[in-house]
Amino acid sequence: MPSQIDLPPNASQLIEGLRDTGYDLQAAIADLIDNSIDAEASKIAVRLVMEADGAVLLLIADDGFGMSGNELKVAMTYGAIPSRRNPKRLGHFGLGLKTASTAFCRRLCVITRAASHPACKAVWDLDHVAKVNRWELLFEDALQPHELKLLDEHAGIGSGTVVVWERIDRILGDYKIADGKHRRKALHQMCDELTEHLGMVYQRFLDTSDKRARNVDISVNGEAVTPWDPFQEVNTESRMVSPNRAQPVELPDGSKHSFTCRAFVLPNKHEYPNTEEGRRAYQASRTQNNTQGIYIYRENRLILAHDWLGMRSKEPHLTLLRVDFSFGHELDAFFRVDVKKSRIELERSLYDWLVRHLTAPMREAESRYRLGERVAIKDIARDAHKGSNSNIGGKERGLVNSEVTVVDKATGTVDVKNPFGTTRIKILVEEDPLAKQLHVRTEGSLDEGLLWQPGLTNGHHSVVINRGHPYYSRVYVPNLSKSVTIQGMDALLWSLAEAELSNMNKDVKLYFENLRREVSRILRTLVEDLPEPKLDDGADRAEA
Repeated sequence: MPSQIDLPPNASQLIEGLRDTGYDLQAAIADLIDNSIDAEASKIAVRLVMEADGAVLLLIADDGFGMSGNELKVAMTYGAIPSRRNPKRLGHFGLGLKTASTAFCRRLCVITRAASHPACKAVWDLDHVAKVNRWELLFEDALQPHELKLLDEHAGIGSGTVVVWERIDRILGDYKIADGKHRRKALHQMCDELTEHLGMVYQRFLDTSDKRARNVDISVNGEAVTPWDPFQEVNTESRMVSPNRAQPVELPDGSKHSFTCRAFVLPNKHEYPNTEEGRRAYQASRTQNNTQGIYIYRENRLILAHDWLGMRSKEPHLTLLRVDFSFGHELDAFFRVDVKKSRIELERSLYDWLVRHLTAPMREAESRYRLGERVAIKDIARDAHKGSNSNIGGKERGLVNSEVTVVDKATGTVDVKNPFGTTRIKILVEEDPLAKQLHVRTEGSLDEGLLWQPGLTNGHHSVVINRGHPYYSRVYVPNLSKSVTIQGMDALLWSLAEAELSNMNKDVKLYFENLRREVSRILRTLVEDLPEPKLDDGADRAEA
């Protein structure tokens, strides 16, 4: 019979090791806010500031129901879960408060006051634990005046809790040896990113029109956090492309629960009425491509954002697709939620169901993206060929060796007269007194997928370029703001079109047509592995 031995962990080693559980700052602060929401707080204030001596201080205060002394001791115990007032609480493992905090600070201080109970304070001091090598919590039930004042100022005169990170040694990282100006700038940027992150994670709690979750006010350094809805449901152009119905799940114990899965296809950024709305829909700090994917909510709190869970990689054609996947606490074990509430694992049958469920929405998103892509390329390209028209126009007279006479404008039938005689062919004829592009113009498509074709615009010899050809989208578009590069490519295609007109005769007519067809085919193949154009960046540069 084996003997039973009690082997408590080495306090100083374990508490230091738990600092490296993989938290990032945003996830850590969200874990603390979860506790405030579980405490039924209506207001939560986050302060992340640099003090006069350069030390960073984080404080999270709420006006929730607070804790008694015994409740505080339980809350500060690693792995202990307080008696749950609500089974839907966001806290899950009883580790978040401690591990999330000590991942960034060496001294975690919690000051709290429950109704009909005196205020109390508990501190995990990592240096003290290392010194005594025991799980020795510092606890006080008689607070100093300045500590009571801190509680009153931030949590109100009733019940509430203030969490303070002191001796922070990990937030600024590489900035620790930088001067104060750079440290403050870095911290300010972190606060902006935190505010955006909290607006996404707690959108359903912050949005007063959303009735799925209790409303809460959250602020960062005095500025209110505004909700950000990934699915833009208030936008009439945001289409839900999968049914909104509960999907049943039966657990091994026989209990039956459900989750919901909805897919939305958003407008392209270029389709929004103004630039600000488009940037808001796709978040200013992210590229449009990075916001696609599945958004997973547990009890209406976002735990995983814009991720395809390994079923697809992010690529431009799915840019407009976002999926709302929501479940309740009953399915925690089924979805295997991790300690940071930032990752889940799907059971295989559910994963396969999700792949099938999203097939049609992915097709819809790709179709809408391609439509928006064509519109965007047209807008970006509108003035990109001005330099080419000016350059060719100044030299046209000395380069043209043929005379083109329109026979039938509707069919594009013309007679081409050159040193080899007169030949009747078909080209693209355009007569528009408002046309800006005389020598180089673009069309959304050309017959047979040709890249270019000779044209006649307001009587001027021109080349018509196909915006729908991959060569245009993958070679032209990324360079539309580079005038010299565009002029060089335009000059080549105009020269090919002009050379065709200058050397046209009935014997070579078919050869020229085959040449354009074959070159267009070869170029289509050669550029197919080039990256998709970054339309947003191109648009911004073109406007600049």
